[in-house]
Amino acid sequence: MAARFGAAALAAHQVVLQLWGLLALVLDSLAIAAQSLVGAALGAGDAGHAKAVAWRVTAFSLLAAGILAAALGLGSSVLPGLFTDDRSVLAAIGVPWWFMVVQLPFAGIVFAVDGVLLGAGDAAFMRTATVASALVGFLPLVWLSLAYGWGLAGIWSGLGTFIVLRLIFVGWRAYSGRWAVTGAA
Repeated sequence: MAARFGAAALAAHQVVLQLWGLLALVLDSLAIAAQSLVGAALGAGDAGHAKAVAWRVTAFSLLAAGILAAALGLGSSVLPGLFTDDRSVLAAIGVPWWFMVVQLPFAGIVFAVDGVLLGAGDAAFMRTATVASALVGFLPLVWLSLAYGWGLAGIWSGLGTFIVLRLIFVGWRAYSGRWAVTGAA
């Protein structure tokens, strides 16, 4: 989709998207720990410990995402230059860069809670929440971006809306405690 807005926009989008993917994997390391710890606690019949792990991992993930976002925000005038020296790409990179910086703390929470829910065996809820977030948030904004020429701002608004909707869904699920079912799944 970004290619429709020109070569520089596509290159800027790809630089930030690849960095976003790397950061997602870094934050997912906490989610993987949550999967194991929550699964072990629930399997042992200790829902209280599973909930404590969920909150702790989510707090650590938010902190890590906040630190990463702050570093990327403070380095926004220098860091993109590490990926390219093309002036047209550097001119276009600011829009997706700042979307990435702003949504990173939200994503940190989402990724951590993903790990909690996967550890609890609540994958069906996550599937439904993810599909709904894509259909209601991401896809409409991307299509509107194409129709109205919103460029990278439209594409990254779609991704940001997707993350916020997922945050609402998985946050509600985590807060409800309905995922903390002990014993065999």
